[in-house]
Amino acid sequence: MTTGHSFHIPVMGIGFTIDSPVKVSQFGIDSVISLVDDILLEKLRKMYCGKFNLPYNEITDKIDDFRALRITSYLDTIQHIAQEKFEDFKTTTTETANSIKHYFSSLPDSSVFKQEFFQLTRNDFNLEDVKKWMKEHMPMGSIDVNIMTKVDKENYIKKKKLPAEFNDAHAALRGFAKSKLHSSVVLSAGMNPRLYSYLEQFDAFFPDSNGYIEKKIVLKVSDYRSALIQGKFLAKKGIWVSEYRIESGLNCGGHAFATDGYLMGPILQQFKDNRKQLIVTVHELLINALQLKGRTIPKRPLPLKITAQGGVGTAEEHRFLLEEYQVDSVGWGSAFLLVPDATTVDKATLKKLVRAKEKDLYLSNISPLGIPFHSLKGNTKDIEKEIRISHGKPGSPCPKKFVALNKDFKENGLCTASRQYQNKKLEELATLNLNRSEYGYHYQKITEKSCTCVGLGTAALLAYDLDTKIEGDGVSICPGPNMAYFSKITSLQDMIRHIYGKTNIMDRTDRPNMFIKELFIYLDYLKDKIEDTRKRVTDRQKKYMLTFAANLKDGIAYYHTIFDRLGADFKEVKSQLGHDLEKGSSILRSLEEEIATM
Repeated sequence: MTTGHSFHIPVMGIGFTIDSPVKVSQFGIDSVISLVDDILLEKLRKMYCGKFNLPYNEITDKIDDFRALRITSYLDTIQHIAQEKFEDFKTTTTETANSIKHYFSSLPDSSVFKQEFFQLTRNDFNLEDVKKWMKEHMPMGSIDVNIMTKVDKENYIKKKKLPAEFNDAHAALRGFAKSKLHSSVVLSAGMNPRLYSYLEQFDAFFPDSNGYIEKKIVLKVSDYRSALIQGKFLAKKGIWVSEYRIESGLNCGGHAFATDGYLMGPILQQFKDNRKQLIVTVHELLINALQLKGRTIPKRPLPLKITAQGGVGTAEEHRFLLEEYQVDSVGWGSAFLLVPDATTVDKATLKKLVRAKEKDLYLSNISPLGIPFHSLKGNTKDIEKEIRISHGKPGSPCPKKFVALNKDFKENGLCTASRQYQNKKLEELATLNLNRSEYGYHYQKITEKSCTCVGLGTAALLAYDLDTKIEGDGVSICPGPNMAYFSKITSLQDMIRHIYGKTNIMDRTDRPNMFIKELFIYLDYLKDKIEDTRKRVTDRQKKYMLTFAANLKDGIAYYHTIFDRLGADFKEVKSQLGHDLEKGSSILRSLEEEIATM
């Protein structure tokens, strides 16, 4: 299929994009479903089957391989509904010449489909021929899925550990592989060699002679080196990475995977400069592996997409990423949380997002995975957590156990946000005879963890008025820093128009450029690292921080070069960009001096 839009909606939380394809794929917009919570998927499948008069048979946890079966069934249901809505949309869109023109006015000029249409109708516009051509060629948005590779909990039956293929991420992969979808799985959170090797069990991940891959692999990465290592690892197994999805290390929503001070602009430049070499290197390994396996060899080199996401907020930034770095698509995440036509957020949380300012959006340590996590102050899941602590009962009941990965106290794992784990850690803490200050510090570190695997899905249940007896009503939400500059609920059409520069939905005029925002977030991150190690720093920590600072300095120098040669792009704010870079340089010099004297 040819591509319609130049943006995509990334995965957000567990429930916020859980049914986005039903809402947006008919318009040619790609979106991503999280596969973490099969319990939530099953509840929504029941709801959608009832709504669209589809047969529904419950898949209980008493059935063998229930997690994979639930995921397959949910994806097939969403695909069926989305396909029907797409067919209806094609019919209504091609009814009249005006409706056709209206449809194409919503697409960017860079759309391949739009360009093909104008080429076809340049000399002749026969409405019947155009209708037929459009129905055959209109692009439907891809129904993609996301698997966090490290959320791969082992599972047990009656204290007996099941084989690795029944681990959570493995079962999710199998559920996707056996679905009817022809789309992509976005693998995020780093490399899981055992999971990557499991891909070889499914023919759908291998190319045919024409290079077509039924189930494609997308790697979410934050630097070029990681992309190359993972791409080569998979190619040696005969698996082609069809897309590298570059995400800002810190200027994004959800879990934040900070680089060693490498900023997004230089990273994108590295991908641009090395794109051809990346294709050649990885493709050569792929062909060798396919030959050794006796599998079909594609007749031509396989296509590769490079996409980017993390903090983009204006049409100017969107266009700059497409043109300067030649990315194939730009991910718009947090802003879409305020678009009920595209994402699923309960009304109470929507109100909190509308009111959110910079001070309300922070990089927290609440994730049980031990990875920095963007959060919204005052979210109801954290309020629920604080009430438990105030009552002397810290920790969550942990009803779903998707991140019960810590094995300090239990062979089959505990979640660090769970009541059971925190009680055991606090018992340990009480035996250490620490002074009040030290005890308070460690107590806070133990109890700050929040039950995100439940909280990040609850909004969908509340939005659809579904049963939350098991989960409770607490909602966790994970917008990126960019959320502060979007302050009203918006329709899908208005958001599309904003992305392509046909309108502006932002009331604030003080929003910093996405690259500048990321730079200052990284400077704050380095400040925090210095504070954490100020009393007792090792040579290794000091060396890391100096390297981090040097990489930031290189990034600032790169931005000076890029911004100095800008033409039409960022013309109105060019002087501000220079001022912000100088301010960043000054802060960085002070931090380097601090590190040197530690």
